[in-house]
Amino acid sequence: MISDITQERAALCAAYEQNRRRSHLLFDLVAPEAYEERPIPLRLPFVFYEGHIPGFSFLTLVRRALGEKAIDEDLEHLFQRGIDPASLADAAAVSPGRWPPRERVQSFAQECDARVRDALRHARLDDPDNPRLVRAESAHNIIEHEQMHHETLLYILHQLPRERKRALPSTHHDRERPPYRRIAVPAGVATLGARREAIPFGWDNEFDEMTVDVPAFEIEADDVTNGDYLAFVESGGEPPPFWRRVGGDWRLATLFDLIALPLSWPVYVTQRQAAAYAQWKSLRLPTEAEYHRAAFGTPEGEERAYPWGDAAPDETRGNFGFERFDPVPVGSYPAGASAWGINDLIGNGWEWTCTPFAPLPGFRPMISYPLYSADFFDGGHFVMKGASPVTHAALTRRSFRNWFRPDYPYVYATFRCVA
Repeated sequence: MISDITQERAALCAAYEQNRRRSHLLFDLVAPEAYEERPIPLRLPFVFYEGHIPGFSFLTLVRRALGEKAIDEDLEHLFQRGIDPASLADAAAVSPGRWPPRERVQSFAQECDARVRDALRHARLDDPDNPRLVRAESAHNIIEHEQMHHETLLYILHQLPRERKRALPSTHHDRERPPYRRIAVPAGVATLGARREAIPFGWDNEFDEMTVDVPAFEIEADDVTNGDYLAFVESGGEPPPFWRRVGGDWRLATLFDLIALPLSWPVYVTQRQAAAYAQWKSLRLPTEAEYHRAAFGTPEGEERAYPWGDAAPDETRGNFGFERFDPVPVGSYPAGASAWGINDLIGNGWEWTCTPFAPLPGFRPMISYPLYSADFFDGGHFVMKGASPVTHAALTRRSFRNWFRPDYPYVYATFRCVA
């Protein structure tokens, strides 16, 4: 009989290989001449991420958790952590004057990969006497870190001009929007976060579990669509970041194309724009607890692992997990609806809330990445829940929390309103 640790080791090795294949595919989409460009000025160029992702894995698991020797201390320092600056000046201050040649970056990445693969196959990953390896924390950390960076890379790639990236074939379709519905959710309890022993791995902001009494509210059954938001724009509202004016018509910039505005797709906006639209409708954005109640609550009073129940996420439940790069019409996944009949709570776009990102009771920084969350408990970031088309299925767990600044215009985030 195969032991639990043997099964976990095999799963971690497989996940690492899948991650590296996807990373290579994404970097191959960048034209060589764009390698050092910053399509998002507040983010570092592609060269940084090609070194950072494997470098972080090596530093987190091999150097810091297992105590093994360095590969290249200069590159390890250069690629150890990304940025989330508030201004262009802050971004410029942390950028080197000159980046290493790509050949050197790739050679460093290959050596990092070799050392990480060896550790995942042979080293002790779960060691109760090593704080960085309790419950294999560092190994799980590097897997999800890379999965999250795939989405970050696509945010950046989305802003790169079409002629500076290799486009992949994609199809899009529009349809009539489902009839507008608002669902009454009665008062009840929502559980946020998780118990540490209840899930194999979680980031520090997911702990500890807490329950919240949620008063009754009404919430829209579908996300606000481009068609819904168009009426707001025509009344003087701010256009969304991914819309482009061509002649007298609005078009949508997808990852690889500029297409006629699909009126039935969820609109991707900033949190500030979402709040402005909700106010225009005499409504508001949901709180994090209201999202949880709408997504995981049931009329019987029990809570589900996912909106649809306890079954593992798959391609029938929503638009996530890289099945597509772009959205689909709202309501396309009835098998993913919540117990209340609310659609797309996971997939097709992250869901903005009005809840500032803050620690849950019992929060403590994780040993393997102590700055992961703590730097962002500043009142200037807001919680997002759910998933986008390019969110890995592993990150759709109930306790997972995402966050961004309210005016950050590049994320695949939509919203729905509550009353």
